[in-house]
Amino acid sequence: RALAAPLPCSTACLVPPPPRARAQQQAGGEGLSPVVAMALVAAARECVRRMLSESPGMKCLVVDKWTLPCTTAAYTQSEILAQEVFLVETLGDASDEEMRHLKAVVFVRPSRESINKLKEALRRPRFGEYALYFSNVVAESDLQELADADVEERVTAVHEYFADFNPLDELHFSVALPARGGGNAALLAPGAWDPSAQTLACERACEGLCAALLALKRRPAVRYAGRSEAARRVATGVARAIEGDPVLYDFRSRDGAAPLLLVLDRRDDPVTPLLSQWTYQAMLHEIIGLENNTLDLATIGARGPKELGAQLVVAASQDPFFKANMFENYGDLGANVKTLVDEFQSKTKSNQNISSIEEMQRFVDNYPEFRKLSGNVSKHVTLLSELSRVIDERQLMSVSQQEQELACTDGMSAAYEGVLSLLSNHALREQEKLRLVMLFGLRYERSGGRNLQTLLDRLEETGVPRQRCALVRTLVQVAGSAARTGDLFGDKTFFARAAGNVARGLRGVDNVYTQHVPALASHVDAARKGRLREGDFPFAGAAPGGGASE
Repeated sequence: RALAAPLPCSTACLVPPPPRARAQQQAGGEGLSPVVAMALVAAARECVRRMLSESPGMKCLVVDKWTLPCTTAAYTQSEILAQEVFLVETLGDASDEEMRHLKAVVFVRPSRESINKLKEALRRPRFGEYALYFSNVVAESDLQELADADVEERVTAVHEYFADFNPLDELHFSVALPARGGGNAALLAPGAWDPSAQTLACERACEGLCAALLALKRRPAVRYAGRSEAARRVATGVARAIEGDPVLYDFRSRDGAAPLLLVLDRRDDPVTPLLSQWTYQAMLHEIIGLENNTLDLATIGARGPKELGAQLVVAASQDPFFKANMFENYGDLGANVKTLVDEFQSKTKSNQNISSIEEMQRFVDNYPEFRKLSGNVSKHVTLLSELSRVIDERQLMSVSQQEQELACTDGMSAAYEGVLSLLSNHALREQEKLRLVMLFGLRYERSGGRNLQTLLDRLEETGVPRQRCALVRTLVQVAGSAARTGDLFGDKTFFARAAGNVARGLRGVDNVYTQHVPALASHVDAARKGRLREGDFPFAGAAPGGGASE
């Protein structure tokens, strides 16, 4: 009993397509548009486009909890409807109503949970036919189980389209880690605390990274932060996957140099996420909460524009203004939003002067775009207004200035007095106070023990629970200088301290709120120049002959 019929660009059978066929499919089979380097949203869009176009006619798109975020990031609801998709369901959550007139395009991650639900769906099929698409490599044993479940032979095609990640924009993606293992915490905490949880998290991270590499058509050299056991396990897992299936990863670099996958550990730079950020995307994420490019203004007590509601989608792939301004700082953002409003007002005035049938027709033709522009203007004006309100209420500017002083300058007495003063400010939330003390503990780990204890006592006096205060000591234990790779504060040697002081003196300070430069910047610069120290960042698997190009 065949599980799949012949596919348009690769072989199809009970077992996964042969490695060569899979590689050819990913390298650009018939009808597959080329995907440029690091075009993550474009790669996801191409997968969804092909899935929907290969099943012409009326259909239902069936996804699971893993592929739903990827699908919604790649395609809007209106774009999906335009592909003759009349229904979108989550695998296992649908009714028992039969719809034999519809085809089912099933896009799921080959997890045990989704395989089991798919088997149940095939045993009692509701649709006329099923085209199965897996977001990552599917095991032969899983395919055999699905073949056994397909007693009515409704499955017509099986594909592996590598999109086992959530594309946030063209340069960034995330991988949802198993909640039962603690999520991201399983990677951040020492493995000895919960070995099984870290194993699950590392395996999931490897799967997501491999899918992204295949979607981008890259076969990189793999390096990792040498002191991190979690980074070593993830990097080793990816390297083994590449070496175990060299034909699938048979992608040739344009210039002959291998790309570089650098696996870092957040514990090597615990400072950056503790600092207030002042670019548009980062402020939305930190102040309101941005998850899968969606934010909910209700979390900060706001309602949002009347025509849009409190839940807003803010995605660079769907919003030209956000794409152009997502990395602009707070000050420039205000000026750019004002320009956006002025342009909209200008268009509104031109639409008020309709004096002929031709002008009326032009207005009607442009009305959908006009409504879209109106909603976009309302959205960004509302977001900027709410950001400004929250920043003033929480006094984040004064907090940020002290954070930058802690991260970038060396002066324990002044830092201690500054933090102690802010802890007495009743307008500050528990979160801001806790972050300040954490930064002090990390910065003066060796010399500030007595002052840190005084700050912890003061923190508890302001109403912060003792259990939360204990997080400061835990952070220093988990991400202190002994656990980190590199010299985070540039103070481990006399020469590093001197070089840092000279550099600050020559560079000056353009903005007191953005003095800090993340350690990631120096790592990427060193990697680009081929100057990463192998002692700090060893290779997983074979080291390439040339330098890294990407």
